[in-house]
Amino acid sequence: MSGLSALPHSTPGASSPWPGRVAALDWAQATDDLHTQGHTVLPQLLSAEECTALAGLYRQPGPPLFRSRVVMQRHGFGLGEYQYFSYPLPDMVAGLRDALYPQLQPIANHWNAAMGIDVRYPAQHADFIARCHAAGQLRPTPLLLQYAPGDYNCLHQDLYGEHVFPLQVAILLSEPGRDFTGGEFVLTEQRPRMQSRAEVMPLRQGDAVAFAVHHRPVQGTRGTYRVNLRHGVSRVRSGQRHTMGIIFHDAE
Repeated sequence: MSGLSALPHSTPGASSPWPGRVAALDWAQATDDLHTQGHTVLPQLLSAEECTALAGLYRQPGPPLFRSRVVMQRHGFGLGEYQYFSYPLPDMVAGLRDALYPQLQPIANHWNAAMGIDVRYPAQHADFIARCHAAGQLRPTPLLLQYAPGDYNCLHQDLYGEHVFPLQVAILLSEPGRDFTGGEFVLTEQRPRMQSRAEVMPLRQGDAVAFAVHHRPVQGTRGTYRVNLRHGVSRVRSGQRHTMGIIFHDAE
């Protein structure tokens, strides 16, 4: 059985399992984490079997599953590679994207209001994607990343165009200590007139981390100000590491 056929697919007329699974997470805690620190762990979002099936898709390069492959070293992004999915997305990828968005949308709108940004995000992901496509952002952005020994991902932000949803999600598909060593997910936060602060996220296979794409509001003694965030992956020391990234805006 191929990796693609091993993924759970919805049958015509059947309801997707992802809204219920995502809604069952502790969103009160996740919302508090995002407001206070700009990131949160969503534990065991995927099973080990689902992670293995998704990681196995990387062995199916190019169309129709993927629209492009990026070798990081060629662009100065680090070492390693990743592939962007094509439309139509696999059911699991599309289902997770659509189910996670409504949980994060109120946080995104709160952040923009606090930072004095006029943009607001619609309740449903399909409506936001329609906004992206109307502006010429037509290319899907969910992706699979693959790292081998010595590979790493430089600190960066996934912006892609004028319309940016301010949160994204990364899901670790490999098991630390068994499949790979090193390769920690790293976030840095730069506050005005202060040194950058780094945080390493202790993820297990199937865990997801939701985090700020670009900036988030922080309440200071003189009002609200913006802090700038970047994310990356430290050097993999052994084995192979796979991750899926879910970005909610499309690319130009």
